[in-house]
Amino acid sequence: MAEYNISQSSQQISIASACVPLLRVASVSWGLAVAGVDLNHGDIAGYLPSELGLLCDLALLHLNSNRFCGLVPDTFRRLVLLHELDLSNNRFVGAFPTVVLDLPSLRFLDLRFNDFEGGVPSELFDRPFDAIFLNHNRLRFQLPDNFGNSPVSVIVLANNHFGGCLPASLGNMSDTLNEILLINNGLTSCLPPEVGMLREVTVFDVSFNALAGPLPPEVARMQKVEQLDIAHNLLSGTVPEAVCDLPRLKNFTFSYNFFTGEPPSCARVLPADGDRRNCLPNRPAQRMPQQCAAFYARPPVDCAAFQCKPFVPPRPPPPPAYPGPLPPVYPMPYASPPPPPRYR
Repeated sequence: MAEYNISQSSQQISIASACVPLLRVASVSWGLAVAGVDLNHGDIAGYLPSELGLLCDLALLHLNSNRFCGLVPDTFRRLVLLHELDLSNNRFVGAFPTVVLDLPSLRFLDLRFNDFEGGVPSELFDRPFDAIFLNHNRLRFQLPDNFGNSPVSVIVLANNHFGGCLPASLGNMSDTLNEILLINNGLTSCLPPEVGMLREVTVFDVSFNALAGPLPPEVARMQKVEQLDIAHNLLSGTVPEAVCDLPRLKNFTFSYNFFTGEPPSCARVLPADGDRRNCLPNRPAQRMPQQCAAFYARPPVDCAAFQCKPFVPPRPPPPPAYPGPLPPVYPMPYASPPPPPRYR
């Protein structure tokens, strides 16, 4: 098996499907196959040739930080052994490349920093990915209710436009999720209390959205969280003391909200200006009193009004199959008796 790597090369290459014709050679018996292609940081420009789909033994395809453009070829669906696909930091366009949903072995998907636009199929979150990076595109869709079906350990969807609810189903990601970044996604709901079920999460960032209501006390159940960022939202009320007392929390940022209370224990985990532009008494750099008064003159936030779907726990796994061979039916004594003799 061979792997080709020209990462960090200073050579400039331009490729396109029309630049060099496909050379068809007689098959050889060397037993060689291309298992990995790494062209990261190659400064390569052009379209991806459809002939890449002929590399049927490919397990790794890394093309990040080049100048590739156009669409992802449909012939990629032939790459049934592909485990990692990194197309990040290029100039790809068009709709979300649904061909990635046809790759049975794919576990790592990185499409960030491109110009993909439109919706994302909900089937993405039913696939067995370990990592999904879609940040910094032009995708516009609402997170589907099956969002929590995904077994990812890392998911980064920042700087796309979703709107709508942060699904309560994310509580079903409790066994696998380590990092989730939903920065600047236009989310407009309350923080669901099911976030407290994310017992393995270490990074939780939902900053720069329009999340409203109180900070759920269930956040204090995220016992492994180290980085917690809820800044630039519309959250209100008092920061629960138990959140600031989380044992592994190192950085807690909740600036640019409308909180009115902050426990003293938060000083341990607050970065510089991490609580600015709230409505906290006796704290520097807060909102003007008139702004806080106008905000709290509104009716309290009714989280039910967002009409987000309630949490549904995952279905239990099917019972294990019988491990051994099925017992014989005949000639066991409990088998059906033979038919009576014919009447004469």
